[in-house]
Amino acid sequence: MSAFIRCVRHTGFMRQAFVHEAILVMEPEADEAAPGAAVTVALCGHWDHEGPCPLSPHRAHADRVGDELHVTVVFAAEPETEHEVRRRIDRALSGRWRFPDGFTTPWQLRESRPRDVLPEERSQAERLMRG
Repeated sequence: MSAFIRCVRHTGFMRQAFVHEAILVMEPEADEAAPGAAVTVALCGHWDHEGPCPLSPHRAHADRVGDELHVTVVFAAEPETEHEVRRRIDRALSGRWRFPDGFTTPWQLRESRPRDVLPEERSQAERLMRG
């Protein structure tokens, strides 16, 4: 696993861009935006928060493929917090995170893994590294 090579200085630290992807099994009528909201809760405390993301600026994208939802999270973090960010993403997508308002996850985590930033994700990654 390698981070996007270019780093951007942010508040005295160097952020790098990373990608985490997961495959969820999800009913067709389930809200496809819910996994991204779950990741935001795990990283920011609530899916509707003010200002920049406190731990790691991120963007989640989901594509449905049959009964699966392929979730991609592009995020920026200092290298020393990468593991914690990935741990929170995994917990959120596995349904083990305690969500506000009694929300429960309408999916099952099938697979989760880090991967490299793709060329088409680099401009988004650069924006996230700037905060």
